[in-house]
Amino acid sequence: MEFALLNGSIIERSEAKVDVEDRGYQFGDGVYEVIRIYNGKMFTATEHLKRFFKSAESIGISIPFTNLQLKEMLQELLIKNNLETGNIYMQVTRGTAPRNHLFPTENVVPTLVAYTIKGVRPLDGLKSGVKAILTEDIRWLRCDIKSLNLLGNLLAKQKASEQGCFEAIQHRGQDVTEGSSSNIFIVKDGTVITHESNHLILKGITRDVILDLCTKNNIPVQERSFTLVEIESAEEAFLSSTTAEVMPVIEIDGKKINSGIPGPLTRKLQDLFKLEIEKQCGVLVDNVL
Repeated sequence: MEFALLNGSIIERSEAKVDVEDRGYQFGDGVYEVIRIYNGKMFTATEHLKRFFKSAESIGISIPFTNLQLKEMLQELLIKNNLETGNIYMQVTRGTAPRNHLFPTENVVPTLVAYTIKGVRPLDGLKSGVKAILTEDIRWLRCDIKSLNLLGNLLAKQKASEQGCFEAIQHRGQDVTEGSSSNIFIVKDGTVITHESNHLILKGITRDVILDLCTKNNIPVQERSFTLVEIESAEEAFLSSTTAEVMPVIEIDGKKINSGIPGPLTRKLQDLFKLEIEKQCGVLVDNVL
């Protein structure tokens, strides 16, 4: 039996239902987060929850629990579902009200749901690298909010999949922004480069861990936009996300990066990231390198 969190109560997942007029369903009026689970423990939970509350606040939703209360409920959910490796998905919407573009009155309570998803580490991709395509970024201009409005992301990801690729790397004109579900990095002259944190990208939690690891290990970093020409001529490329970790990109639009082999700096960051996971969650038995 699996359990889910619905508005503060942990119940059987099959009983966790919301109204058809919930604004998440009608308008995508809400935000979400995904926390990775290793060895039954939440990785970077504090950072994910901080972003969750910030995203909600950015669109005027007041989550009816404190950060600590929500973390304790997620921990209880994790234990109830006996999840060892996978994810916790959570979202909050503005609540249920008659369909109207205007925000409902203050007496409408936000709807909060969370559930667990089993999932192993993507070892094949981590070891061998993945392919990607380039596509124009057609999303709205507040990509820093982790909202439920993901249609642009879905279209890009589907396009990549139909071409046998793992990810779609998006760009606005000549400037690369991010992947459909990831942040994008390149290596140039031994320096790790990724788009600056602004409204055009989601400030990824894994992205921040990687940047912190670079700083601590004297790896040069630049947070700036880079061009299509730069990514196509990069020494190395990789992407990051909660579920993909530090994923080498070995081919973009059919053109190989570093002869189609994950690069040495990418490998070093994979190893450093694994050590960070082990520091928070315990030793991982499956190795990439």
